[in-house]
Formats: sequence, structure tokens, C-alpha cells
Amino acid sequence: MPRSTLPPPPPPSHLRSWPDRSALLADRWRALEELRRRSLGVHRVLLLWLLAVTAIIGWALLVLPLQQIEQEDPTSLVLGPLFAILGLAALTPSLVTVSLAVRRDGRIHQLLDDWLRLDSHPPTDARLRAPGLSLFWLLSSLGVCAIGLWSSFAATADAKPGGGTYGDVALGMGIGLILWLTGLIGVGKAVRHYRWAVRALRPRPEVRSGAEPTPGSGAAPGPRAAPGPGAAPGTGPASGEASNGRCP
Repeated sequence: MPRSTLPPPPPPSHLRSWPDRSALLADRWRALEELRRRSLGVHRVLLLWLLAVTAIIGWALLVLPLQQIEQEDPTSLVLGPLFAILGLAALTPSLVTVSLAVRRDGRIHQLLDDWLRLDSHPPTDARLRAPGLSLFWLLSSLGVCAIGLWSSFAATADAKPGGGTYGDVALGMGIGLILWLTGLIGVGKAVRHYRWAVRALRPRPEVRSGAEPTPGSGAAPGPRAAPGPGAAPGTGPASGEASNGRCP
């Protein structure tokens, strides 16, 4: 999958310069929404399927020399190595890109947790659950898994001893394995997002953004401390209040 710059993590507490909480929440929501799109966007599942198709083409090119040898095709000595190179050129980048994308998903979830810990805003955080997208990933990936299983079993069921079908079996088993792994990646992503949403987006007390209360903000005063045993008369809070009244 093509690499693109992820949103940066929130700055440390001593470098935060948001003028107010509204500005903080606006930046926080933009970062969270972009991270959610990078993780569960429909374009991600389409790219995953495209990489799976590329890997299938590469595997088919790799198996083609074996099929030519079984068919005693004289051109296999010339075209066989060429097909093998083309197959590796299509299969290897697809596998490497998918493995890097899986590792990148871990980084995305770490950034999501960092921005969520910055503050809390339940009305907007609830949209991060994305139940529709998560269900789409799950159902479509289960369908890909089913196709992969069917391809693998069909390839072995049609094989007959002595029929010269080793290439066909290898082709069907490889396609089934690629589809099965592709579906497992999608199912794992959907399940991981569901578990993350249950853990990170559960109801919690309101988190302050770290701003100090300003004078006159209406904060309730704390309990007053009683004067100690050795305190001089008139130094406690009650004496200060009495001094404002009239003496008898």
C-alpha cells in the first residue's frame, strides 16, 4: 500500500499552546478522523484486494514453468526462467507491502490512543467506533476466506494420480492460500478495531485539558482549615468574618 505521512502525535504537555479547549478538541478530532480513515477506509480494503490479485498473478507465473514441463512444451527451457522472474517480481513486492501495512496499523492504533488520552469529547468520539465499516471489513473478509477454502479444496479434489496435474494443484492451492491469508488479515483488522473501540471508547469521566482555572471562574472554594491549638486568637477564618461586623 502506498506510504503516506500519518498525523503526528500530540505534543508534550510543556509544549502545548492551544488557546482554549475548543481549539484543542478541533485538532484532536481532525487527527482522530484521519487516523480512522487510514485504518478502516474503504480504499484500504480495496488496496488489500488489489495486492492479493497481484500476488495471485505472480504465483500463476511461478507455476507456469511447472505446467509447461508437465506438458512437455519445448519452449519451457526459454520461457520458464522468464516467467519465474516475472512471477517473483509480482509476488514479492505484494507480500512485503502487506507485511509493512500490518505493522503500520499498529502505529496507527498507538497514535489513536495518544490523541484519545489528550482529552475526552463523547459526542465526537462515538463516531470513531465506525460499526458500518468494521462490519464491512468483517463480512467481506469472511467471503474472501470462503473463496480461498473453496479454491484449495477444489484443486485437491480434481487431482488424480498419474494425471500430470501437479502444476494445477499447486496453482489452486497457492491461490487458495493467498485468498485465505487476505481474508484473515481483514478479519483480524475488524476484530482488532472492535476490541479497541470497546476498550478505548468506553464511557469515562471527563478529562480536563490541563488549563488552569482563571480567577472569578466560579470554582467552589475548598473546605476551610480549623486553627491549630497554638494559634493566636483572631487568626482563624471565623475571626476574619467577625471583624467585619460591629462590636457590641
